[in-house]
Parts: sequence; C-alpha cells; structure tokens
Amino acid sequence: MRNKLTPDGQAERDSGSAVSVPTPPDLNVILDVQSLVRSFPGVRAVDGLSFQVLTGQCFGLLGPNGAGKTTTLQILEGIDQPTSGLVLFRGRPLDKGYRELIGVQFQSTALQDFQTVGECLQTFASLYGRHADRAALIALCNLDEILNRDTRVLSGGQRQRLLLALALVSDPELIFLDEPTTGLDPQARRNFWDLIETVRRQGKTVVLTTHYMEEAQRLCDQVAIVDHGRIVAQGAPLALIREHFPAAIIRLPVEAWPDGVSLPETAETRGAKIELPVEDVATALLDLGRSGADLTGLRVDVPNLEDVFLKLTGHSLRT
Repeated sequence: MRNKLTPDGQAERDSGSAVSVPTPPDLNVILDVQSLVRSFPGVRAVDGLSFQVLTGQCFGLLGPNGAGKTTTLQILEGIDQPTSGLVLFRGRPLDKGYRELIGVQFQSTALQDFQTVGECLQTFASLYGRHADRAALIALCNLDEILNRDTRVLSGGQRQRLLLALALVSDPELIFLDEPTTGLDPQARRNFWDLIETVRRQGKTVVLTTHYMEEAQRLCDQVAIVDHGRIVAQGAPLALIREHFPAAIIRLPVEAWPDGVSLPETAETRGAKIELPVEDVATALLDLGRSGADLTGLRVDVPNLEDVFLKLTGHSLRT
C-alpha cells in the first residue's frame, strides 16, 4: 500500500488497482463533433458525422444539395438538436452561454424594414451582452459610406457585408457562414473572401458552407465533403487533390477522338468532353498526337477541389 495525490493535492490510499483519470480536452479544438445523427420521418439526414474544428481554422463543410450539411450546421449553431451524438465547444456540451460566443450568417436573413444600416447594427448589438468595437466593425466590413442607407436598397455585396458585420457584432470566437457569397458577382465575391481572411487574421474560427469549390479551396484549411449524410472525404484541399488526382487533366472534345481508336483505360467521357488524367503532360501530348486525335480544342488543367468534389459525389443533378 502506498499514498498518492489526488488532483486537489490530498493524499489517497492506493490499493494497487488502476485509477481512471479523465483525459483533459484538447485546448486547440474549439468544436468537437462526435457521431452526429439527425433523423426525420423517412430520412436520415445526418448519418454519424465526426470531425474536429481547430481554433483559428477555417473549416469547410461541402456537399451537394440534400447531402445533410445545412442540417449539420443548424445543429452546430444550436438551432436544432441531434437525434444522437454529441457536439462539444471547447470540451463542453453546448449550453445557453454558447450563443454569446458564436456568430451566424445565415443563407437568408430578414432585416427590419425602414432601418438604416447603422440602426440595424445597433439593434443587433442590443441583443448581446458583449460587443465588438463598433467603429472597427464598420471599417472592417466597409460600411462607412452606407451607414445611413435603408437596408432595403442595398446591393447584394453591401447586404452580405452588413450580414457579416451582424455575425461579428458580439465579438464571437466562432463564426458560421452559410453560403455567404451565393448570388454575388465575381468582384463582390472576391472582396468578401478578403473580408473573411481579415477576420481570420484576428484569431476568429470560421465554419463555412459553400457550393463554390474555388472559394473553399482558397479559404479553408480543412474541408469535409459530405454526401447522403456521411463524410466521404476530409483533409486539407491540396492534400485531397493530390490524393485523388495526378499532376494534370487533359480535356478535349469527344469529336476530337479518332474513330476506331480505343480510349485509354484512365480516360472518362463527361458530357461532350473526354478527360484524361496524366502525370507527364509532354508524354501524354505526344501519345495523343500519334493516336491521331485532333488537338485543336485540347485544354490542360491542374486538378482542383471541384474535380475531387465531382469525383466523390457524382456528376448527376441534385435538386
């Protein structure tokens, strides 16, 4: 028999049996999702999702329509409850105080009519006990010139910048962005990307859903691709691309392929295009030339996250 110390420093008699000591939470993990399930009558929308989001990370939740990502996001935001499974914020289950620590930009947000941008910011700020610096927030989201403008007449980009400011008004640690650039023109979309990157440099953690794979590849440190309620791939975007594709993809029109010549085993026909993944572009082009293929409409692309997404979730239309 020997004595040992308990966590509070008191002596405890050791009978020789092993003592189970709880593993402390990883302080670098801000969101821990464990075996998440959400069922509705006739459908299992979320089917055992598990992943972790690290502090300061941008984590992308990707998937085709109906994959379960919006349902998952609603559970992570505390809006919906899972059928089973667990979501932990900094090692603890979600509680009432959780909503003070997160910010949410929904796909669609109804704003109060007949309010200016400045009044809208003030209204939302009044709902929280903690607040971001108003002047800094206005500068960050480029709202100075539209503070006195009625929210009903904002352009798409202006409205999204306001909605981001509303998500940040409580100075949250964790921000959920649900398809924040849908409907924006390319210039407004890229400006919004710059905003998100600035927010991240301030130490915020971002969970993002988007249908734009270019957006996810640029912004996200990690992505989880979800289909039919399950994660089919997870990792850093560039790592996933290297895992699933060689160095390049040669694309050429179907009619460019010579009659009577078999396609290489690795080639696939997608609509009006033939796709040929290759490691050595120069050698592949020589082989195509020898085969008699018409190289006029040929294009050489570097594989991207969209290629991975389509490979894993299919090319058929989802509604």
